Amino acid sequence: MTNNTEKTIWSRLPILVISAFFCCLLWGSASPAIKIGYEMFNIGAGDTPSRILFAGCRFAIAGIMVIIFGSLLSRKFLKLQVSTVKYALVLACFQTILQYIFFYMALAHTSGVRGSIINAAGTFFSILLAVYVFHYEKMTLRKALGSLLGFAGVVVIVSAGSFSSLSGNISLQGEGAMIAAALANAASGCFIKKFSAKENPVTLSGYQFFIGGIAMIVIGLACGGHLQIMSSYSIPLLIYMAFISAGAYTLWGILLKYNPVSHVTVLGFMNPVLGVILSAIFLHEGNEAMNVITLAALVLVALGIYVVNRPIKEKTKEN
Repeated sequence: MTNNTEKTIWSRLPILVISAFFCCLLWGSASPAIKIGYEMFNIGAGDTPSRILFAGCRFAIAGIMVIIFGSLLSRKFLKLQVSTVKYALVLACFQTILQYIFFYMALAHTSGVRGSIINAAGTFFSILLAVYVFHYEKMTLRKALGSLLGFAGVVVIVSAGSFSSLSGNISLQGEGAMIAAALANAASGCFIKKFSAKENPVTLSGYQFFIGGIAMIVIGLACGGHLQIMSSYSIPLLIYMAFISAGAYTLWGILLKYNPVSHVTVLGFMNPVLGVILSAIFLHEGNEAMNVITLAALVLVALGIYVVNRPIKEKTKEN
């Protein structure tokens, strides 16, 4: 009875849309939160060890949150099996360590608006990896068209609308690092699909966050990283950033459990849109966000995500 009630609630269109919007709102707030965090913890653009330490603290806390949330939802403690520890280690490497070392580096050298749009390329990298590397699915005209639209949006934002100025607008530490972060995220998504057949994906996510976070803390401290609390809001911000990953992932997982995958993922087009809006509000990047080039790039990326993930109505035969 309870399962049917839960399924009915989470499958209702208003609940689905509002919940997906909340997840995208959390994910979209990540870029502004990180850049604000650099100021609150006095982390300079060139202070790589402190950036790694900052990210590590966030994800160690996020891992604990996911394990707690998942245990409450499952009504039992989520324990990683000895045989699946290797899967958590692989995910920790790609989804947390590699992705966020590049992600945090990028946001120290590019704007939140540009970062939010470029990072959305991860959706299209996922398709290419799933088709040509992991062989999970086949390329279709719809996927190809959506990917082309998405990559076109990334090219537009990086080139500022002029192909002649493409090289001058790309920084390896900024835009280049963000593309690398998107690629690492795409790879982790493909690994999750493979590993989830052996272990609960929520369990894997919680432990890989925690393992990756601890590893980054150790690396950051070993390289001389340090965090200075410059504001009374510093610790609450860090906890909020951990909740971004833990809360959004858990809720998104619930939506995927009770709804067709395509009905959920199609709503991911809101992610870059909200990232740009929140960067404009909290980072005072309104002029860049409302630029014609930025808006064109945002439309292309969001449209690409929609085309790739839009639900396809199955044809039914009349008897």
